[in-house]
Amino acid sequence: MIFAWTARRLTAVAAVLLVAAVAVAQAAALTVPQWRLVLTVVCLMVLDVLGALFGLRAARSGRNRVGWVLVSMARLASVEANTALGLGAQEGLRGLYLAGAVSALVMYVLLGVGAFAFPAQRLRRGQRAALVSEAVAVLGCGLIFIWKFVLEPHLATGTNWALRWPVVIGFPIGDLVLLIGISAVVLRGGLNAGDRPTGLLMAGMGLYLLSDAAFNAAGTDGMHAVGPVPATVSVVAASLCMTLAAMWAAATSHAGRPVQRPLTAAWFSYIPYAAVVLGLGLMVVVMVHDRNFVVWAGYIIGLVLMTGAVTVRQVISLRESSEQQIVDALTGLSSREGLERRGARALRRGETVAGLFIDLDGFKAVNDAYGHAAGDLVLMEVARTLRSNVRGTDVVARVGGDEFFVVQRDVTGPADAIALARRVLSIAAARPVTIGDHTVVVRMSIGIAVAAPGDTLDDLRRHADIAIYQAKRTASHSFAVYEPGMLDRRRDDELLGRDLDDAVSGEQLEVHYQPMIDLATGRPTGAEALVRWRHPVRGMVSPLDFIAVAERTGIITEIGLHVLEQACRQVLAWHRSTGRDDLYVSVNVSPRQLQERGLAADILAVLDRERLDPRRLVLEVTESAIVDDRTAIPTLRALRAHGIRIAIDDFGTGYSSLQYLTRLPVDILKVDRSFVAEITGEGHGSAVTEAVIRLAQALELSTVAEGIETTTQADRLRQLGCRTGQGYLYAKPMPSEDALAYFTRADGVAGALDHAGGPVGLHGREA
Repeated sequence: MIFAWTARRLTAVAAVLLVAAVAVAQAAALTVPQWRLVLTVVCLMVLDVLGALFGLRAARSGRNRVGWVLVSMARLASVEANTALGLGAQEGLRGLYLAGAVSALVMYVLLGVGAFAFPAQRLRRGQRAALVSEAVAVLGCGLIFIWKFVLEPHLATGTNWALRWPVVIGFPIGDLVLLIGISAVVLRGGLNAGDRPTGLLMAGMGLYLLSDAAFNAAGTDGMHAVGPVPATVSVVAASLCMTLAAMWAAATSHAGRPVQRPLTAAWFSYIPYAAVVLGLGLMVVVMVHDRNFVVWAGYIIGLVLMTGAVTVRQVISLRESSEQQIVDALTGLSSREGLERRGARALRRGETVAGLFIDLDGFKAVNDAYGHAAGDLVLMEVARTLRSNVRGTDVVARVGGDEFFVVQRDVTGPADAIALARRVLSIAAARPVTIGDHTVVVRMSIGIAVAAPGDTLDDLRRHADIAIYQAKRTASHSFAVYEPGMLDRRRDDELLGRDLDDAVSGEQLEVHYQPMIDLATGRPTGAEALVRWRHPVRGMVSPLDFIAVAERTGIITEIGLHVLEQACRQVLAWHRSTGRDDLYVSVNVSPRQLQERGLAADILAVLDRERLDPRRLVLEVTESAIVDDRTAIPTLRALRAHGIRIAIDDFGTGYSSLQYLTRLPVDILKVDRSFVAEITGEGHGSAVTEAVIRLAQALELSTVAEGIETTTQADRLRQLGCRTGQGYLYAKPMPSEDALAYFTRADGVAGALDHAGGPVGLHGREA
């Protein structure tokens, strides 16, 4: 690496010295006319030799090898051509001059073929044939112009062909070959592909074309004059550009940088059609100018009509092909390339845009359970939802298998993107996809980022990606907004996941309990089991940090069974201490656990091993975990058939469809703390809570209110008909020893222990 860096520095210094030397030599040549020929030839020979050497070195990289080899051979032919042309012009030796002209023609052919090889070696056979046809169209246009403005004047006035054929015929033919090579590179985006040495090489070849045009305009044969100053200066500049390009390519060929994908500008594709129009236009102009209407009008008009129709048809096909490249075939949304074009354009214009990165939760499970055709159906439904909820100016793209990206234009701030995210989440959950006899509720996580001044599309996507990871860490079917300073936690979570493997076996996990209280009597009826992790190095790790990691790694299944086993033992200890056989324990079951087909057998095995009555166990599941008809619902039905009660945790926060509630194996609805917190004794703060309780009563389900912190909330819940509650008003989550003491003093609810800083629940929400 150090050697490569040093080589690039030395090459840069050599390039600067070379440019300076050529500039001094050309200044001297212009100042002292008698030195022009010698200095010009010397400059060209030195540049050609260096260009050949560095070109061969660049070819060793394996990238554009054929092209650089041919260009190097052309530079060697140029050495012979410049030597022979210079001596022939200086000494008046016609044979030597003609030999130099032949070598120059060989140089042109090698340069043209070499330039053509740069894009051609990356293409398949069919693509190469298409490239040849496009280049020939450009060649035809060039031939028409050369015939009109170069050859025809000599044919009309007569010329000394024996002396001037290199200038009249040879160099124009060489220019045409060179034109094919340059057009091939341009047509395949070689000038903006991130390969700047190739662009500089093409610039040098273009200067060669200009120098030949200057020679032809001067009308000299090269035997008795060096040529006009613009011609000699441009040919030296052309050789300098090509040499610098070879040096640049040689210096960067081993730098280890990734090869960038060519980005072809849209207008490049229309160059062949523009060439056709120019050629036909020249024919019409000549016909009008020469007044050959009677002889040529019919032929030319017919040719114009035929060629014009074919050109229009090809342009339409080209646009259709371009549309296929920027549109996702399955969903009809923009593809990744389409997103690059339209999204980057909006940012370049300085618009205030927001990016929403959308990832479907559990999409792999849909493919595994129902097949890829069902997965495609889900993707099309998501695309339909996104398309119908954005404005026409917004960009919606499918950027991965189950990943989508929305560029929301002309936003006023994060609120606009948040509103769109909420709307999409709500509609997606309310419109489950029907797959045969089954229904699948689409769950997704959304990361939101608002572009700051100077941000690129890559910056916007990276920020939204960080936000979506934060959303996945928090909860399923949710969103998160990127804020400056938000950390990418993936690396830290990976390390945390490794430590989780030892958490259970190393007895680092602790189970805490938060009592559930009968709101009418104040007596405890049971408790919710909550897990905490006492890390040997990090200390107490919040479940907000490790539960999502456990879900992704799959170790949540082991953690869940560990918590279940500890909780079963604890409820038996409560029975022995209090004599009460009605106390129960509530244990969270994660969505990942419900995907395990053997979960029911594992839970029943724990109950059998601990000799606990199934009626004294409640399993809490989230709304997002019970929409799987294939695994989750059958598992819950099997457990419920054995007497285990099922509770929906945080009911009303998961965008669930109420139609599921009528056919799910559910016994208890837990009212989310966010609804309970709105009960203040004033206004309609308890409206949502009342609606949930009334719904539960209509379906003959029990209710448990979470997060009760004031007597006002407890009284209002009791009035609404909620029989059970939990919260800091009664007790915070506590270790097993304190929980045992709490239940031993069952009649002393008012004197519940006040434990500061309790843990949070298995799903990362404080209980």
